Amino acid sequence: MAGTLDLTAIVDQAWHDKSLAEIADAPVEALAGVSESGGQLIRQALGIKTIGELGRNKYFKAAAAIATLADAR
Repeated sequence: MAGTLDLTAIVDQAWHDKSLAEIADAPVEALAGVSESGGQLIRQALGIKTIGELGRNKYFKAAAAIATLADAR
């Protein structure tokens, strides 16, 4: 299943030319809309340092699945 993703809407401009692997290893504040202080709070509260860790987190995955199923009803 092929698809595309417009990363320019998801990550800060400094990350637009990076590979997906580089973006996954980037700090969470590389996500558009996440401030440096917000990234620090995520690290302190959840121990999540990178975008990849955030995306692979079992609680975030569960919440995303619940929201997707609820929206499909």
